[in-house]
This record gives sequence, C-alpha cells and structure tokens, in this order.
Amino acid sequence: MPAPSKVSALAARGGARANTLILRLLAGLVLLGGWEIVVRAFAPAYVAKPSTVLMAIPKVLANRDFFFAASQTLAAVAQGLLIAIVVGTVIGLMIGRSVIADRMLRHYINGFYAVPMIVILPLVTLWFGYTSGARLATIVFAALFSIILNVSDGARAVPREYLEVSRSFRAARFRSLFEIVFPSAMPYFLAGVRLAAGRALIGAVVAEFFTAIGGLGYFILYMSRTFRHDEAFVGVLLLAAFGIGFDALIGWCTRRFLPWYRREAQTA
Repeated sequence: MPAPSKVSALAARGGARANTLILRLLAGLVLLGGWEIVVRAFAPAYVAKPSTVLMAIPKVLANRDFFFAASQTLAAVAQGLLIAIVVGTVIGLMIGRSVIADRMLRHYINGFYAVPMIVILPLVTLWFGYTSGARLATIVFAALFSIILNVSDGARAVPREYLEVSRSFRAARFRSLFEIVFPSAMPYFLAGVRLAAGRALIGAVVAEFFTAIGGLGYFILYMSRTFRHDEAFVGVLLLAAFGIGFDALIGWCTRRFLPWYRREAQTA
C-alpha cells in the first residue's frame, strides 16, 4: 500500500495536470471565439472561421486527393528528417568532440542555419528540377542544422569524468563516442529533433508552394487560390496536429528513456 505522503503527492500532481488541461481548453475556446467574432464582423464571407472549418472537415476527409497529398508530404518529411538525423548526428558529434572539426565547420553551420530556406529554393530547383527531389533537399536543408548545433553542444557538455573513466579502461575513441558521448548528449539530441521536425514541415510546405509539387502544401495553396479557405484550413489543422503529435512523442521518449532529465518539467 502506498505511503500517505506518496498518495497525496500523486493526487496533487493529478490535480495540477487537470488544472493545466482546463486552462488550455479555456484559452483555446477564447481564441476560437475571438476568431469567429472578428471574421463574422469584418471579413468577407469566404474567409475561414471555426464554425465553417468544422463543417468542411467531413467534406475534406471524404476527398481521396487530400489523403494522397497528405501522404506525399508526410512521407517526404519522414524521409528527409531521417536523413537529417543520421547526417546531423554524425557531424554534430565530430564538431562537439574535435577541435579541428569545430574550427573548420562551425561558422559554416551557423551561417547556413541562419539562411532562410526560401532563399535556397531557386538553387534547389536548378539542381533537382521541379520534382520531389527538390522537396526532399529542402526538407533536409531545413532540418539538418538544428540537429548539428544541438548535438554538438551536447557532445561538448559531456562531463569530463565520464571520458576519463573510459580512457582509464582503454576504450576506443569511436566506442566512447557512441557509448558515452552520444547517450550523455541525448537530451540535446531530442531537443534538436523537436526543432528539426517543425522546420522540416515548413520546408516541405514551402517547397510545394514554390514548385507546385503535389502534396499538402499544394493542396492548401490551391484551395486558398480558389477561395475555398475552409478546406485549406483543414490541411493547416492536419499539419498542426502532426507537429503536436511529434512533440508529444518526443516528450514521451524523454519521460520513458530519460527519467532523470528535467523532472520538474515533466510534471507540467
């Protein structure tokens, strides 16, 4: 039987989560209500508002083109994010643990990270054409540098004692890198993946806007230009839901595999 202090702590935690959920719902209702009122009072009839978007959801979900467009975009995001994670982790570990690599690459990484992805789209379309390859390249470019910067910071922040123990047991440098440095930098890695996922979604949609490649971005653009803003906003909601779901997945992975990390934030 749990101790009374533990039961009271669990009850307090559950109450705090319930209060947080109520506050979030209230804030959402206020925002939706304000949006509805402002659009009805000042905007043209075709502008999206919560009530008409809600009515458009069944119509959009019955459209096969919508699901095909969503699958194209999300598959490209997953593929590009996987490439960015693998390449970014390797480069980030190199920069974080090698002074030479840091001096050679850091300024270029910071520079490319600051470049807006819309700027590289003309170059990408010259190299890859108006194809899905251009979208994939844009996604990788958008996601890569967040992972590199976070992993390199995490690799640089590994406690010196960990590495001294590995050297005392004569562990190979490569083995120490992936068995000590990378696990220690895991919180930084997860933070980088969280940022990279959002940037990857933005890169995919921007590429589809610019190149007219089939996907969710093109679906939203087409519906907006034909004044079907309610249907377009359903696509926006799907993108938002994907972002929220991925953020929740990262949060679950943090709680499941890194229970020691930021305990006070996990109770929020």
